[in-house]
Amino acid sequence: MSVGILGLTESQFVAEAKHLDLTPAAAARGWRQLFREGTLPARFNGKVQIPYMPIVRREPDGATLKFAQQLEGGLETESVILPQRGRTGRIRTSLCVSSQVGCAMGCRFCETSTLGRRKQLTTDEIVGQWFAARHSEQQAITNIVFMGMGEPTDNIEAVLQAIRVLTEHGGPAIAPSRISVSTVGRAQGIERLAEFANEPGFRQLRLAVSLNAPNDEVRQSIMPVNRTEPLADLRAAMDAWPAGDRLPILVEYVLIPGVNNAPGHAREVADFLAGLSVNLNVIPYNPIRDSPWPAPTESEVIAFCEEARSAGLRTKRRRTMGRDAMAACGQLGNPKLKRERQRGSR
Repeated sequence: MSVGILGLTESQFVAEAKHLDLTPAAAARGWRQLFREGTLPARFNGKVQIPYMPIVRREPDGATLKFAQQLEGGLETESVILPQRGRTGRIRTSLCVSSQVGCAMGCRFCETSTLGRRKQLTTDEIVGQWFAARHSEQQAITNIVFMGMGEPTDNIEAVLQAIRVLTEHGGPAIAPSRISVSTVGRAQGIERLAEFANEPGFRQLRLAVSLNAPNDEVRQSIMPVNRTEPLADLRAAMDAWPAGDRLPILVEYVLIPGVNNAPGHAREVADFLAGLSVNLNVIPYNPIRDSPWPAPTESEVIAFCEEARSAGLRTKRRRTMGRDAMAACGQLGNPKLKRERQRGSR
């Protein structure tokens, strides 16, 4: 018998130790050694499994690095390392992780959606992305964003277990306040995240909602999920998100010229979000392969942000990073898988 160690918290692995001929103390030491140093004690050989996820591609763009890891069956997952200098001058390094290979949501502005959903990642495979960034790429990761390939609430239990592992003090030790889970707005998924955020230790977990439209008509034209879960359902789920001393909900708005940036759109967004504790994150559209739209101009981005602020929204324009390496928001996805899907649909 062997156990997948990357998908277990320290206490969970210690509980399995009795089946592996390991004392609880030895199991705890070995678990911490793996996460802190990237190695296992020799006595663990044959008793634990670490997913075989070799890095097969590295695509840098300045300080940003996109890397792909090979999975069983020839599929790949993509992750992005994003170092940024904060206001105090300290470097904060975020890791954008994937929860699936591909995605079934069909958002028209997202490269990943062109692949379809190919695989649900296991907890081992999700945490394995952090493991590669920390121990293969030697990056001290401070933040985790579930904004890579896939819809996290479509694979919610694996994602929540990964968060449990990533926040372990003896392991990765990422604070819950530095972990964001992004969703297209599936109400049931937000409800499950809210339950998790009410567990002890996870009150500061951050919810990010991919809004991207001022009204149902525009949203349905670019996000098929809106056909079954319109904005009224999304608003109800956001209203139910735990408030009080929690961090504001991050509302993401991919700005697509000629689609969702008309005069008045930002005010409609403000009306929709009225009464909620939110931060609006405006993301200039990053063109995908064969994109029907260009990136917005700087003046278009500024105009939308100014209208949003004048409507009372706390608004931040996200800095574009990794666009040349197809590593920016909405650009992840292996073109080979896209071609395979296109051939299969003929």
